[in-house]
Amino acid sequence: MNLIVFDEIDSPVGTLTAAADDSGLRWLLFPHNRHEPLRTDWRRDTAPFRHLREQLAAYFHGELRHFELPLAPHGTAFQQSVWSALRDIPYGQTCSYGDIAQVIGNPKGVRAVGLANGRNPLPIIVPCHRVIGADGSMTGFGGGIDSKRFLLDLEARHVDRGLQLRASR
Repeated sequence: MNLIVFDEIDSPVGTLTAAADDSGLRWLLFPHNRHEPLRTDWRRDTAPFRHLREQLAAYFHGELRHFELPLAPHGTAFQQSVWSALRDIPYGQTCSYGDIAQVIGNPKGVRAVGLANGRNPLPIIVPCHRVIGADGSMTGFGGGIDSKRFLLDLEARHVDRGLQLRASR
């Protein structure tokens, strides 16, 4: 296994822990996580996370809608398909677990999609916060419902601002 390096990044949703190896970013962790990776032999190093810091800052200022980083999340083929579909949810929009199940060609796999969504090791970057219940309800989120609501509200404010700017031209 490659050496895992990590750093902590302050954000409006708490201190995030980023971890990477030679293949790319492996985890972005909230202060409290449902599924914690084993953190043995991690070494602190700020240098590999410069682009992540810049992109997260731009995201939280409403200036970035899609992250461009080398990602290396580990998961099953099914989880990878769900995480890939999550990256296609447009900024400022939401969809249901059923929608994701349809996209990946497994319409009966709604519960499995929910489990894979909950195991997403790169929240915010792979925007699992954009997945809500079929009835529009706020469903579970590894960073907590308050963080999920904050991220969705942040995106909604900036999508609305972008539409207003275009309309006024």
